[in-house]
Amino acid sequence: MKYISTRGDLTPRSFSEILLEGLAPDGGLYLPAHYPRVDVATLARWRGLSYAELAFEILSLYIDDIPAADLKALAAKTYTAEVFGSAAIVPLKPLEPGLQLEALSNGPTLAFKDMAMQLLGNLFEYELARRGETLNILGATSGDTGSAAEHAMRGKHGVSVFMLSPYGRMSPFQQAQMFSLQDANIHNLSVEGVFDDCQDIVKSVSNDLAFKRKWRIGTVNSINWARLLAQVVYYFAGYFQATKTNAEQVSFAVPSGNFGNVCAGHVARMMGLPIAQLVVATNENDVLDEFFRTGTYRVRASAETFETSSPSMDISKASNFERFVFDLLGRDGERTRALFGAGLQRDGAFTLSADEKARIAAFGFVSGRSTHADRLATIRDTDARFGVVIDTHTADGLKVAREHVRAGETMLVLETALPVKFAETIQEALGRRPALPAALADLESRPKRFTVLPADVAVVKAFIEAHAPAH
Repeated sequence: MKYISTRGDLTPRSFSEILLEGLAPDGGLYLPAHYPRVDVATLARWRGLSYAELAFEILSLYIDDIPAADLKALAAKTYTAEVFGSAAIVPLKPLEPGLQLEALSNGPTLAFKDMAMQLLGNLFEYELARRGETLNILGATSGDTGSAAEHAMRGKHGVSVFMLSPYGRMSPFQQAQMFSLQDANIHNLSVEGVFDDCQDIVKSVSNDLAFKRKWRIGTVNSINWARLLAQVVYYFAGYFQATKTNAEQVSFAVPSGNFGNVCAGHVARMMGLPIAQLVVATNENDVLDEFFRTGTYRVRASAETFETSSPSMDISKASNFERFVFDLLGRDGERTRALFGAGLQRDGAFTLSADEKARIAAFGFVSGRSTHADRLATIRDTDARFGVVIDTHTADGLKVAREHVRAGETMLVLETALPVKFAETIQEALGRRPALPAALADLESRPKRFTVLPADVAVVKAFIEAHAPAH
């Protein structure tokens, strides 16, 4: 299996080559040269596997330059009941007929990002040891990616993390999960701006090839293909739990800001998983909902990006979206480059042609949006009717899911995080704070390590130069 860029660079690269990379050299994102198709016999064989075994089977379709025994061991080491709380790893929680939650938030940082990040930490350590190299990870987070990455990479040999987050725009719990880490290889940079400013800095540094190579810069943001690949697994795992036979179809509703989570569902569908609908749920920052309704992708400036009660989706530039558009356009790298390169830079937006927009339905995508009032109502309703407390992002997903549920079809809502991460809004909705895991009772009072920086690429580069380990 080889990998190519969404912007037309067809140089074939192996998985291990792109594992430690962020953007492709031409500024595009890596995708496999083709999606392996999973036939009915293979689906039947996979149905009885454990999560770790299923992960190995799916990963091995895309990774052929790590020995199978090593890859199997990495999957087994990553997906354990000790780390994720149950043998199922991603158990389903039925709510009402045809509607279930898929629990993705039982990992170390209580968010779905752990599902991929725990694997990525083990893959990085393995590959760096194999090469005898070091890596400086540069990432941006609106809340959960950062803590998941830092908890996956803390203490890992050969890896340092430089994580950018928007100053004052995460929940106190999310901040504490990151800033309380005292590991020497973890650096938290709190940027005076919004998430998109952080993401722009990461992309700018990634596009400076000389700096990137000199300082061995890698990424764990969802632009990293390995992370997205790991997320594909839980679509298959959810499907197998929700169905009795492979003749059934399932839909997935996915709270979405950066398009990475739902893009993994797109990949699973392209592989042949019987997915009927992929429901994209946004908050008030509804760039993606606008696109799926109108065919226009219009990024917002920082000043137009709302600060909401589902902050991990306060994103106006969906960095993974380019992967789907590349497939939508028949893998036309030149057209993709024109839209996401010069067109987006010049106009801040692009609009698909009528023919291109008409193709969206064939990929199963629909969308909707949720507001703060919707969030509160959904949290109250779910608690009152089912005795289940959900977080704010999952509430967005559940609200939009209900708008697209069809008779006789199962809809799985991907749980984004545990409610304790957004205790203030849960308090507002229910009049009580969510239960806190005993091990994290003192989290917000722990000493914090972080550095406040302006939204300036040069300043961030200088910080990396000053703090990266000698090489």
